[in-house]
Amino acid sequence: MHYREFGPWLTEQLGQKVQKISINAGFTCPNRDGRVGVGGCTYCNNQTFNPEYCRTDRSITLQLEEGKAFFSRKYPEMKYLAYFQAYTNTYGGLEELKRKYEEALSVDDVVGLVIGTRPDCMPEPLLDYLQTLHDRGVFVLVEYGIESVHDHTLLRINRGHTHACTCDAVKRTADRGIPVGGHIILGLPGETATDMIATATELSRLPITILKLHQLQLIKGTRMAQEFEECPDDFLRLSADEYVELVCEFILHSRRDMIFERFVSQSPPDLLAQPGWGLKNYEFVEKVRSRLKTLPDIPTA
Repeated sequence: MHYREFGPWLTEQLGQKVQKISINAGFTCPNRDGRVGVGGCTYCNNQTFNPEYCRTDRSITLQLEEGKAFFSRKYPEMKYLAYFQAYTNTYGGLEELKRKYEEALSVDDVVGLVIGTRPDCMPEPLLDYLQTLHDRGVFVLVEYGIESVHDHTLLRINRGHTHACTCDAVKRTADRGIPVGGHIILGLPGETATDMIATATELSRLPITILKLHQLQLIKGTRMAQEFEECPDDFLRLSADEYVELVCEFILHSRRDMIFERFVSQSPPDLLAQPGWGLKNYEFVEKVRSRLKTLPDIPTA
């Protein structure tokens, strides 16, 4: 096996199997409300990854209880991580953030937090608090939306931060002993396969523990879907097998201790401006595993 998998690592960290439950805690984003920008990233539509129970008309506690009810039918002994997923989950006053995180941790069988956020939204006082949780044995994972290491791409997709900002946030978080995750989109406009492999090399220089790779999905109504209609040649549109090759090369150019949580994303078909591949996540993972077995390893420095 050429890469480390997220599930076994998580079980090792917590001494038992756990399940993430996505919640929408009512956050917005500085790239939407005008602090950094307006309109958000050009690809963004949060409907694509929020489950049905993940709605702002339900409290954090209720969302977690409904998530637990869903999973416990099959796994009654399961423990859970509250996954603050929608938008920027560190964007608020410190006391508000603490109240929301601690509400989640007060729910029975919730043993930790996974916090999705932007690199430009991690102030030192919040890191102080997260370190306090970590030091008292609460599992905390901060997942940064990195998306690309190339500043020209970040500018084009209206991301609102630079790669230098990412490096700073990742390093400051890792310095506290808190595991760091990163989210990368492969296939953003203007990027070549060579650019994406360079992303793997660059990220391997940072103290990132976990990576999530997603293929670019063009969502109806987004500015990026319109951009594709106007300039399709700017996009590297790959078949499933071509994307498998790209993911394998990405893995082989990454640090050997890097943990990969996922390689693809599945948005609802009715939201897609371009058809998907028709593959389940586990089917794609099997393709990657099979292909990696046929490839020679790449020596690392």
